[in-house]
Amino acid sequence: MPCMGKTMLADKYKNKKHVLVLGLESSCDETATSVVRRFKDGQIEVLSSIVASQDEIHAPYGGVVPEIAARAHMQKIEGLIGKAVDKAGVGWADLHAVAATSGPGLIGGVITGLMAAKGLAVSLDIPLIGVNHLEGHALSPRLTSDCPFPYLLLLVSGGHTQLLSVKGVGDFTRLGSTVDDAAGETFDKTAKVMGLGFPGGPAVERMASTGNPKAVKLPRPFFGKPHADFSFSGLKTATMRAYDKLDSNSKQDKADLAASFQQAVCDVLCDRTKYAMDKFNHGNNGSRRFVVAGGVAANACIRSALEALCADKNFILIAPPLKYCGDNGAMIALAGAERLVLGLVDGLDVSARPRWPLDQDSADKNPASGFGKKGPKS
Repeated sequence: MPCMGKTMLADKYKNKKHVLVLGLESSCDETATSVVRRFKDGQIEVLSSIVASQDEIHAPYGGVVPEIAARAHMQKIEGLIGKAVDKAGVGWADLHAVAATSGPGLIGGVITGLMAAKGLAVSLDIPLIGVNHLEGHALSPRLTSDCPFPYLLLLVSGGHTQLLSVKGVGDFTRLGSTVDDAAGETFDKTAKVMGLGFPGGPAVERMASTGNPKAVKLPRPFFGKPHADFSFSGLKTATMRAYDKLDSNSKQDKADLAASFQQAVCDVLCDRTKYAMDKFNHGNNGSRRFVVAGGVAANACIRSALEALCADKNFILIAPPLKYCGDNGAMIALAGAERLVLGLVDGLDVSARPRWPLDQDSADKNPASGFGKKGPKS
């Protein structure tokens, strides 16, 4: 499309009655597409949301195999784009922009979605928006709820566990992050060790439903510490050792261990969030909105524990519906729409990034984990 400044671009789109954005998500093992309509007043309408899971092809390996995931994205994405537009009941010419995850994630998958978006942007002569996958999760409650800024966010997924102050689109301040494993990763690895199948998070939750959460004594890393960081590596190791020491391999033994592990994760998440709530209150003019997002936010035990914490701390809990907790194209389309009306679009040279912290300045100065040639992980 013709080159124009950020202000001119923002004026062009923010004054429209609505904008239609196609969103593509391919950062891990779901290929997802969506068309979202953002009205001038900020209201959101999801016209289509299609998610193609790869669970079946990864199940034999007990986890996501990057090369297999990338091939599956390549095979599926073209057809899913067409389905999303058809289901939305709009034409290609009606789209105002195309948004795609450009990081962080498995690089093969990210490249697949981003290249597809670039091709569409050129052929349709519309803006391209490279979206931070984590910002998609961060904004996802706004797909269905009134969720004004600022708010405190617990982003808890397979690859990330962070507490952030969200003041606006692209305006994030990290309050805490995991120094090792993410909560979702710990669920997956625990499920693999216990032979519960893939994906691990739902498998552990199902097994825990008939277990005693007090049966096995497990650590709560950083519990009570005066900061908002997380650590799950020690809990993961302790759970593995507890499994090795089981007197029998009965279903009840597994259920008790799964329930004890799940409860330990709940306790850690709530304890670290409690500290962040106190810190958040000091600088946000009395805002008491708390958002939990990411795949692990679908866990019923964790949601219930956070609901109780919010009631105790007088916070309003806002969470996306379960279908928008995991990776999906609607959250990417939403982030793209919000950026479009602000004039925040990208050129065709936008690159795929395996690492891309939401709060880049804090990550550069004080990386919580994974600092290397490709930058800090968090």
